[in-house]
Amino acid sequence: MESVQNVTQELNLTENTTLQQLQQCTPKELKKDIFKKLRGGFFLILGYLLSPLCWWNDLLFNLPIAYGFGYICSLLSPKLLLPCSIIGYWLSNIVGILLMQFGSKDIFQKEPQDHNLKKELFTGLISSTVYTLLIILLIQLKILDSPILFSKS
Repeated sequence: MESVQNVTQELNLTENTTLQQLQQCTPKELKKDIFKKLRGGFFLILGYLLSPLCWWNDLLFNLPIAYGFGYICSLLSPKLLLPCSIIGYWLSNIVGILLMQFGSKDIFQKEPQDHNLKKELFTGLISSTVYTLLIILLIQLKILDSPILFSKS
């Protein structure tokens, strides 16, 4: 019987605390919080579409971005098309991972914290590099077929 009373008291206390927190929020803060969550959701979705975590994104997003980057570089020298396209693909994956990190922080963090840009760039760089090396390894082991672009003929 005492445990039921304790649970009831805890629920009432939690309800009162939540009600006080809601009352303390001004409409301006609430709008700011909603905007922050929407912005975070947008960055999270955009980052997911650019990241290597999305399996179908390459054809629609990353390869056109990579080719555009390579094309711009090839205006300086035609030999730069392929290397700069690879670099552009790699950079689009890094940007995707970073956007996912920024977006998830906006959505899931309660109190604002400073972003450590160097750490986030390093994390994105390492994860994209590991992904790229994994794909190269799978192609070398003949687990994945390489495109005609990389054929030896």
